[in-house]
Amino acid sequence: MGNYQENINFAVQSVIPNIMQIKTPAEILNASIRVASGKIETTVRHPRRLLVAAIAAGIFIAIGGILSLTVGFGFQGISSENPSLCKILAGATFPVGLILVVVLGAELFTGNNAMLIPAYMERKYGFTSVLANWSLVYVGNFIGAVLFTYLFVYQTGLTASDPWHSAIIKIGIAKTSMGWLTVFLKGIGANWFVCLGVWLALAGHNLLEKAFGCWLPVMAFVVLGYEHCIANMFYLPLAMMEGAPITAWECIWRNLIPATIGNIIGGALFVGCLHWYLHRERN
Repeated sequence: MGNYQENINFAVQSVIPNIMQIKTPAEILNASIRVASGKIETTVRHPRRLLVAAIAAGIFIAIGGILSLTVGFGFQGISSENPSLCKILAGATFPVGLILVVVLGAELFTGNNAMLIPAYMERKYGFTSVLANWSLVYVGNFIGAVLFTYLFVYQTGLTASDPWHSAIIKIGIAKTSMGWLTVFLKGIGANWFVCLGVWLALAGHNLLEKAFGCWLPVMAFVVLGYEHCIANMFYLPLAMMEGAPITAWECIWRNLIPATIGNIIGGALFVGCLHWYLHRERN
């Protein structure tokens, strides 16, 4: 009995510190610099591999989008009496996209807005390399999101009937009816939160820690209604496919452009630059 109790105590003492101990802010920063250097090397030496990883990320975000839409708008009676419930349900399910991106090593434009900045500030590569990565990943994310949306959402009829048909049309109209400044500011908020999720995921050591790190801030941005350009590469094309009275140009000019600019600022400035300034090594 004594040996059994000793083994239990040893197991608890060994496991609990590993569960509870996460990286410090300075260690997170150093981890981001190591990851970013690998991303830039892939950009330069293996652009096709980068493009495939970016397409995968676009698919993953679209998966989060359709799951969020299906769950968030699937309880009409309950949601109409509890307006926040729809947002909470959508927010609780959408983060699966970012969790897949982070854990499986896909390339997400908005995550890279923050991830590549600290190493750039350390002068490990030039801004041309950053722009090359962002550009290729943005294109790949768009391809992945639209392909998945068309083949696995629209063609399979997941949003062909109400309440989801009406919901996606309303979402598309709403996203292209806001003012440019409003979308821009909501874009800053969205990627500030998303990149905080990426930063928290870097702090974790196991799947549970990384998943929860992604989940909490991303859930918050969805509940608050901020604008994420890659997510909108799912919502806006799907709204058009389902017959929303919006044009491709309206989607691009009224939403994707201001949301993208805002996302860059929210990720690069509010996360990448800020955390580099706060936690970099000083001589």
